[in-house]
Amino acid sequence: MPLILTEEQTMLKEAADGFLSENAPIAHFRKLRDERDPDGLSRDLWKAFGEMGFAGVIIPEEHGGSGLGAVEAGVVAEALGRTLTPSPFMGSGVLSAKVLADAGSADQQAAWLPRIAAGQAILSLAVDEGAKHRPAAIATTAERSGNGFKLNGAKGFVLDGHVADALIVAARTDNGLTLFLVDPKAAGVEIERTMMVDGHNAARIVLTDVAVDAGAVIGSVDGGEALLEGALNLGRACAAASLTGAGDQAFQVTLEYLRTRKQFGKLIGEFQALQHRAAHLFTEIELARAAVIGALQRLDAGKDPQGLAVSVAKAKAGRVAELAVQEAVQMHGGVGMTDAFDVGLFMKRVRVLNELLGDAAFHQEKLARAQGY
Repeated sequence: MPLILTEEQTMLKEAADGFLSENAPIAHFRKLRDERDPDGLSRDLWKAFGEMGFAGVIIPEEHGGSGLGAVEAGVVAEALGRTLTPSPFMGSGVLSAKVLADAGSADQQAAWLPRIAAGQAILSLAVDEGAKHRPAAIATTAERSGNGFKLNGAKGFVLDGHVADALIVAARTDNGLTLFLVDPKAAGVEIERTMMVDGHNAARIVLTDVAVDAGAVIGSVDGGEALLEGALNLGRACAAASLTGAGDQAFQVTLEYLRTRKQFGKLIGEFQALQHRAAHLFTEIELARAAVIGALQRLDAGKDPQGLAVSVAKAKAGRVAELAVQEAVQMHGGVGMTDAFDVGLFMKRVRVLNELLGDAAFHQEKLARAQGY
């Protein structure tokens, strides 16, 4: 399949880019950050996301969604990367929606998928527990208690967990992992908002003897590993798309600066050294975009069960976005590090997205192990 968007996907891209440019430009993010908004995001914007069909892009039509696929989710994620918009799209519209759509009970799907698709509910997937993404090292436990379970453990880097209407918690049961739908207001749940270095939202969550009944299990007991990996792979591919969007937008901002900034009586874009660096960066961004589209297409086709194409895309997009923001700062000179210019904001966002759901080293190791190294 060609590594380009179809006509319909291109139309979705134009709609997402246009909507976010008009309703949530970088000034929107700056306002939330500077006013220290307690939510750190706009619920009205999330509802508008639902009205536009973006929030439920992967949710089946019978549950109020658009019934589209991974490529379309990546298109929306890339648009969010361009505008730095704080949004529950990743946690709710991608990770949580994928888990519930794949294995939620009829009651769970009816209760949450239409509300996610409408932008009326925010859900968060609680997986990571340490400084790095290591889903194989989950230590949170779920012990049988009566007709249900008691959860004990701590989670970090929970996207928008401080404003979540429900949590999906990964915990160890007797013979594997199990995913649980947890009320954030339940007894024993403690949530602390942690604003990240890029001004976006996450939370630390501590679970102490949190009681859930059997109806809280998503999928089957001990059968959550494959379910979780499927959601994480989609999330990783969308994070790679956001990295591509952020890196490309930083590049576009830099190109405009090269066209307008004068030094020694000449536009700095006329300096051959800067032209060579810009040309190199352009080719790298296009390679990263191709890797991301390829991974998303393979997810839609069911041809990447181990997530290896996703790991290639996440690692490549992360490296390229890092190069893009570094070059942006370098070509802007000292002013590139000031808050008055947007390129510093992109640098911080790329740093967080690189860590989200596994950095380049995590995915390189995954690829190496899959090939027997």
